[in-house]
Amino acid sequence: MSSISTGRMIDDRSDPVEGRVAWAPAKSVWITAMTLIAIVGGPLTFTWSAFGVFILLTAITICLGHSVGMHRLLIHRSFRTPLWIEHFLVYLGTLVGMAGPFGMIYAHDIRDWAQRQRDCHDLYAHRRSFLVDAFWQMHCVVALTHPPRFVIEERVRRDRFYRLLEATWMGQQLPLALALFMLGGLPWLVWGIAVRVSVSLTGHWLVGHFAHRSGHQGWSVDHVAVQGYNLPRFGLVTFGESFHGNHHAFPESARLGIEPGQMDLGWHFIRLLARLGLASAIKLPHMIAPREGLRRVETSGDAGDGHPVGQH
Repeated sequence: MSSISTGRMIDDRSDPVEGRVAWAPAKSVWITAMTLIAIVGGPLTFTWSAFGVFILLTAITICLGHSVGMHRLLIHRSFRTPLWIEHFLVYLGTLVGMAGPFGMIYAHDIRDWAQRQRDCHDLYAHRRSFLVDAFWQMHCVVALTHPPRFVIEERVRRDRFYRLLEATWMGQQLPLALALFMLGGLPWLVWGIAVRVSVSLTGHWLVGHFAHRSGHQGWSVDHVAVQGYNLPRFGLVTFGESFHGNHHAFPESARLGIEPGQMDLGWHFIRLLARLGLASAIKLPHMIAPREGLRRVETSGDAGDGHPVGQH
């Protein structure tokens, strides 16, 4: 089947459907090890201070690192910031333990490319059952028979700091692990690394699973394989990432919680950077050319129903 190019994914007689799911050993062993340590070691080493470290580091790495640094800045370029801040935010995103910067760009863009086609592989669409999807997403990859050509922009590809993070992304936990052990012993180490990484990776999959299956849908995109849905009740704990229906509608927007009442802490952090003179060229929905086939959907029962797109 024919496909369309999207940004870094260039059509080369590509097929988003035909392919096989293959076990990814490094990815699988990594998440399995972290999860087992968390399940066994978490209860044995629990202290309230360790739990506090877990909450604090999870919030910092997910909000500032993954959501703002990796997703909104590095991947979508929804705002600009000085390079040293960009590097710091992407470093925090690497500490989430999901992948390095190039790996994150690829994982995001190949899924986005597939979902924008008329049809795509079940893994990219999260179509399979809960347990199958969990195994596929966290332990496997899709080996497409005819994948698109992946091209990262030269500035990012040549960035020495990003190349270092990409080559050592798992090892980036070690300096933090040493600091945690020195400050709080084994409890801080277990909760600040293993529990945090396993919860973050599992949470990322859960949001992706449910946000591509059903939920509040303020917007719909015609003629695509996968729709995005909002999960309003989880806006706070996902720092805005659960408003995935909004994100499908306006991918380049720095603000994900665009409807009244949608809590988006990542957006508030970007606003703080802007007030400090450290963020500019911030993109919002009313500044972005609408996606082809984008339609407003009026539904009932969830936050944001019937309201216009927030622009402030």
